Amino acid sequence: MRAIVTAGANLFGAIPHGLLALLARLVMAVIFFKSWLTKVDLATMSIKPATYFLFANEYKLPLLPTDLAAYLTVAAELVLPVLLVLGLFTRYAAAAMLIMTLVIQIFVYPNAYTTHGLWALALLFIMKHGPGPLSLDAMLWGDGVSKRSVS
Repeated sequence: MRAIVTAGANLFGAIPHGLLALLARLVMAVIFFKSWLTKVDLATMSIKPATYFLFANEYKLPLLPTDLAAYLTVAAELVLPVLLVLGLFTRYAAAAMLIMTLVIQIFVYPNAYTTHGLWALALLFIMKHGPGPLSLDAMLWGDGVSKRSVS
């Protein structure tokens, strides 16, 4: 039995970090970018009136004025996915997305913990292990390639 467990661990251990990091980055980028698409009128490149309505009536974030919350969210949902796809300032983009995820979980959709938990897991993976070798961070600074933690 020990040999089977060891063989399985060796097989699964051979999954390249670069592949996992790229998939985590792309999945999170798609989720946030698709959310951006629902908030912006592409014909005029302006925030949809429905977006302001949602922030005023459904999302109701504390401490932030409705219009400011809408602007910040729309900007973040455009910029952060691009950074993740490029693998540029990846750990910081993932940290910002994790903060957004926590805000959504706590203040907007508290019953969506399974979805937000999966998002948090992917983002924490990126933050801990880096963007992987297929990233601008790796090309520019070597981040996520040689200093990756195995634990």
